[in-house]
Amino acid sequence: MGNIIFLAILGAVFYWIFKSYAKYTAYSQEALKNVSINKASLEHTELGLFVALVAKVAKADGKVDALEAQLIGIMLDDIAAIFPEPAKTKEILKEIFDEHKDSLGNLRDVAASLSRAIRRDKSKQQLFMGFLIQLAFVDGTMSKSEEDVLQTIAEVLEFDPNHYHTLFDRFEQMIKNIHPKANIADAYKLLGVKEEDDMDVIKKAYRKMIREYHPDLIKSQGKDEAFMEKATQKTQEINQAYEMIKNARKSFES
Repeated sequence: MGNIIFLAILGAVFYWIFKSYAKYTAYSQEALKNVSINKASLEHTELGLFVALVAKVAKADGKVDALEAQLIGIMLDDIAAIFPEPAKTKEILKEIFDEHKDSLGNLRDVAASLSRAIRRDKSKQQLFMGFLIQLAFVDGTMSKSEEDVLQTIAEVLEFDPNHYHTLFDRFEQMIKNIHPKANIADAYKLLGVKEEDDMDVIKKAYRKMIREYHPDLIKSQGKDEAFMEKATQKTQEINQAYEMIKNARKSFES
C-alpha cells in the first residue's frame, strides 16, 4: 500500500510549481476577448499549441493515467475559463488534446510553432516547461520516452539547458523527499470529514479542497517561490489524506 500512497500523493502536487514570474499577465479575458472560438483558430494560439504538447508528453509512455488526467482536466478548465465561451472552448481543447496524444511525428513542428508564438518569452518558457516536466513526473517515475520528448521540446523552444536541468532536478528531489503519513485519523481530520461519512461526502470535501489550493494557470501568476512551496505541501497533504482513506476503505471492504 505504501507504493500506492506514494504515487497517489503526486497527483495534484506538482501543479503548483510551474508558475510564472511577477507581472506575467498575458492571459486574461481582455487579451483574448477577440479570439474566435473554433478549432481552426484556437489550435494555432499559444495556449492551443501548448495543449497539443501536453498531450504528447502525457501519452509519451503509452498511456494517460488517472493522475495525469486529473492534472490535465484542471488545466483545461483554467484555460477555457478566460475565453468568451468556456464550455465550447474546453471541448475544442479536448479535441486538440485527443488529436495530438497519439502522434509524436509532428512534435518538433508543434514546438516550433509554439516557440514562434511566444517569441522566446522566457517567462512563458518557464511556465510551459515547468508544467510539462511536472506532468511527466506525476506518476512518480520518468520514462525514457517522456524524457526524450521533454528534451526535444526544450531544445526547440531554446529553453536554457541549465534552467531545464534545475527544474528537472527540483521535481526529482521532491519525489525523493515525499514521506507518506500513516495516521488515518489525521487524514479524516485534514479533509474535515468523519470516519462514518460515506465516500460521496469525502470525495466532495476532497475536490473542494483541491480546487481551493490548486494553482490556477491563469489567475495565480506572479506568486513567489516560497508561496508555491507552501501551497505544494498543502496539496500533497490533501491528496495523501484522500488516497489513504480510499485505500483503507477498499481493504476493509475486501
